[in-house]
Amino acid sequence: MAENHCELLQPAPGGFGAGLGGGLCRRCSVGLGALAQRPGSVSKWVRLNVGGTYFLTTRQTLCRDPKSFLYRLCQADPDLDSDKDETGAYLIDRDPTYFGPVLNYLRHGKLVINKDLAEEGVLEEAEFYNITSLIKLVKDKIRERDSKTSQVPVKHVYRVLQCQEEELTQMVSTMSDGWKFEQLVSIGSSYNYGSEDQAEFLCVVSKELHNSLYGTTSEPSEKAKSDDEETGHDGNDSD
Repeated sequence: MAENHCELLQPAPGGFGAGLGGGLCRRCSVGLGALAQRPGSVSKWVRLNVGGTYFLTTRQTLCRDPKSFLYRLCQADPDLDSDKDETGAYLIDRDPTYFGPVLNYLRHGKLVINKDLAEEGVLEEAEFYNITSLIKLVKDKIRERDSKTSQVPVKHVYRVLQCQEEELTQMVSTMSDGWKFEQLVSIGSSYNYGSEDQAEFLCVVSKELHNSLYGTTSEPSEKAKSDDEETGHDGNDSD
């Protein structure tokens, strides 16, 4: 019995069969694109199982960076230990959430990161897959983000404390919780029965106001609280 063989014809440019990866069979009219799916052939489509999530893409996309892990995966690098699951998808034990931006970058060359994703997470994946151009882009984006954050004006909260001259040195030296001395204003002296006149001062201290909801500030130090209480008592005595 004579064996059947496909006799392939090359298609005219732009004609039917040109987009199927080759010509048509003279006898069975099967395109080379379909023939490529036969056992033993290499498909242009690649299926990836990244952390339990499947991704379907082309070999051309994965081979954008010749130095990357994904390029070596498509080339069946013998030094690369790559297992497949029961569906034939390459198994990659990485976070699928952050693989999305990496794959999209390989597809269209643009870095697109959703607001709910951290740039550091994308950078971690770019470094794992060794995509050098993407690594540079993400690092630039992180630097740009950090520079904007550092340019936000720092807010301060101020307190005015009243104290006598003999208390001044101790109060300034024992300030804690981020309070800093700003200014000292003399308000004269006070007379206490049975003792010498004591010079009195208003001491201005400040503290950086860290970002918090509704602009709330942290509690003042114990020293500031005690000085406030003493100031309140002094004010009551003078009435």
